[in-house]
Amino acid sequence: MQYRKFGQLDWNASALGFGAMRLPTEGEESGDIDEERAIEMIRYAIDHGVNYVDTAWPYHDGNSEELVARALKDGYREKTRIATKLPSWLIEEPGDMDEYLDKQLDRLEVDQIDFYLLHTLNKKYWENYKEVGVFEWLDKVKEEGKIAYPGFSFHDDLETFKEIVDSYDWTFCQIQYNYLDREFQAGMEGLKYANSKGLAVVIMEPLRGGKLAAEPPEEIDEILSKADTQRGPVSWALNWLWDQPEVSLVLSGMTAMDQVKQNVELASNSKIGKLTEGEVRLMEEAAEKYREISPVGCTGCNYCTPCPNGVEIPTNFTLYNEAEVYGKFEENKNSYYEFLDEEQRASACVACGECEEACPQNLEIIDLLAETASYFNDS
Repeated sequence: MQYRKFGQLDWNASALGFGAMRLPTEGEESGDIDEERAIEMIRYAIDHGVNYVDTAWPYHDGNSEELVARALKDGYREKTRIATKLPSWLIEEPGDMDEYLDKQLDRLEVDQIDFYLLHTLNKKYWENYKEVGVFEWLDKVKEEGKIAYPGFSFHDDLETFKEIVDSYDWTFCQIQYNYLDREFQAGMEGLKYANSKGLAVVIMEPLRGGKLAAEPPEEIDEILSKADTQRGPVSWALNWLWDQPEVSLVLSGMTAMDQVKQNVELASNSKIGKLTEGEVRLMEEAAEKYREISPVGCTGCNYCTPCPNGVEIPTNFTLYNEAEVYGKFEENKNSYYEFLDEEQRASACVACGECEEACPQNLEIIDLLAETASYFNDS
């Protein structure tokens, strides 16, 4: 495993972090984690050098933190550091912060959480945190020893990101960043800004919800095949991130053991400057082509679910994107009608707006659902 400087800490993070957001499940429900497989995967990663495990209050319908606690028994807790997140959308008054942190300490079966993030910060949550006294609270729980290092994860514009970076003595931050999202939200400029302020920067959505792990469409494959070194899609995406010195750690939400093994191997062979200038230019060209052919920028994070009207929002967008990018219109149109009930389809949206408030990508979901319904001739 390769290790990288983590901000100003006297500690190096593994190039790869284990994200406990997309663990294997035994059924269709997100909360029904396949415990045996999930624990095996987390422990394999740690046995092969991963020293950062990331979870959060809502992951897997609230079951991820307890699963991580069980995975880190039998001596594994001493081999890694834990990151989890305060659920920003549930904080209404100062006492709520203590309440949720204490519950998370119990769930994780620890006295101290190594890396503690304010989850999915945007303008709305940030203003609320300032009103409830988050800075004083962070100082307090650090002094009490309940958390070691404070940070935040982020989903909003660059200006807001810089304001948050400059507002407190953070240890680290977490941003969505991949070779398609270089100018999205914090983006590359935010990455470099946080790094210049001494923050470690953790990368989430390196494969854009798994989309960059799929075999690329013909237009993209033609571009990347021009490279002297041939790589698979996951290798291209992850090495583009590890190529940058400002990146402290790349999180991957892995669902199967083969993904863990592949990512561990890639991380073990990663280094800053691995890609040639020509390869970086090819990836810029590929990114531009992807943006041209992808209609919806959904990462499948599921923050918009459950829809109060029953619409399966990420599934609708996945069917739409794949139909366009991979030329699977007829196949995905059949799936749209055969596997989604009428109330689950895009056309069932009543424009209540709850999804748009929850979306960390700030997508105009209502309009995009209407576009999806029209695309599949569902009116």
